[in-house]
This record gives sequence, structure tokens and C-alpha cells, in this order.
Amino acid sequence: MNYIHALILGIVEGVSEFLPISSTFHLIIASDLLRLTQDESLKLFQVAIQAGAILAVIRMYGMSIWKDFKLMKVTILAFIPTMIVGFVLYGAIKGIFFQTRLLNEIVFIAVGVIFIIFERKKIAIENTKTLPELKPNQAILIGLCQALAVIPGVSRAGAVMIGMMGMGFSRVESARFSFLLAVPTILAASSYDLFKMRDILMNSHDLIGFIIVGGVIAFLSAYISVKWLVGYLQKNDLMIF
Repeated sequence: MNYIHALILGIVEGVSEFLPISSTFHLIIASDLLRLTQDESLKLFQVAIQAGAILAVIRMYGMSIWKDFKLMKVTILAFIPTMIVGFVLYGAIKGIFFQTRLLNEIVFIAVGVIFIIFERKKIAIENTKTLPELKPNQAILIGLCQALAVIPGVSRAGAVMIGMMGMGFSRVESARFSFLLAVPTILAASSYDLFKMRDILMNSHDLIGFIIVGGVIAFLSAYISVKWLVGYLQKNDLMIF
């Protein structure tokens, strides 16, 4: 890896993390195109730069959730199912899901087809609900939807948005909640991964510079991506994704 690779992967992470297109799958494909070996150092880099993308959401929405106890509560409730699934299936996620490229590709295509079917069928659901209407039991169901993203190819943001839209929430509000839910979800997953790979981080001093560059670029590109998505969904559906 070099700093050009770090810059490119930082852009891919920031742009794809909050769009409903599976950031993990895009990072894997981008790494392949750059001819980078999917070794432990690269996996550590991919995990670490997520912090940059998360900081962008905290910068944009942190105060709104901190001041709204009900919103904080449903966000935590939605995070719990994902946390449980991720912890229980951690070995399978790293040992099988991330290593089976054919499975990733099939799932990636299948999720895209689901988006198309959902939008083309124009399901008779009035998408007008807002976040203050989100109930605890709905939050838990949304967390279960997000848990599907343990399989690379399933978009975490996309799973949340489809689940919420199926419950009648607007696209913009669904996207906004997917941003908020990303904060505890990705912070927890990344922290656990970094703990498991701490020896690699301590013994790879060159990697720290790459992580800093990738993280800063991920922050900037995520900030732009989130701003764009909110504006786009006010007038458009999810078909393009």
C-alpha cells in the first residue's frame, strides 16, 4: 500500500458508507482493482478509516441526537439486535462471509434487485412518517434489518432505509436514521475489530500514516456524500442505487 492507495480507498469509504450501496463490498472491489492483497494489514486499514466517515455524521447530526432523549433511546434499541448478531456471528463473518467472493457478489446483485422491485412496484405505503413517530418495537425491527449487513454486499444503510420505508417512514427520515444508527454500530464494530487486531497495529508503524490519510479523506468525502444524499432523496427514489 502507498498514500495514493490510502487516498483512493478513503474516498471509496466516505462516499459509499452512507449511500445504500454496501461500503464493505466496494472497499473489497476497489482493493482488488488496486491489486492490493486482502491481508490483515489491509483489513485493519479498512476498519480504521471508518472512523473518519463516522466523524462526519457526528459533526452533522451529533447535537440533534444528544438533545433528543427519545431519538437516542430508539437509536440504542435499534443498535442492540445488530450488536448481538455481530458478536454471535463474528467468527463466521470474518472467516466465511468476508472470504466467499461469490456469495458477496450474489448478495450484492440481489440487494440491487430488491431496491428495483421495491421502487417499481410502488407499494401502497404512505411514506410520510417522521422520526418522532418511531416506536421502540419498530426500532428493534430496524436493528434486525441492519443486522443483515454482516454479509458484505448487503448495504447497512440500504437495509435500514428499506425496512423503515416499509413501515411508512419517508426516504429522507429513513436516510437520516441510517446515519444516526451508523454511529454506535460502526464505532462498536470497528473498536472490536481494532482490539482483535491490536498486535498488527502496534507492529505496523507505516500503516498509521496510511490510516490518517485515509481517515481524513473518508471524513471529507462522507460529509459531501451525506449532504448530497439528503438533497437527492427529497426529489428522487432509490432506483439509481
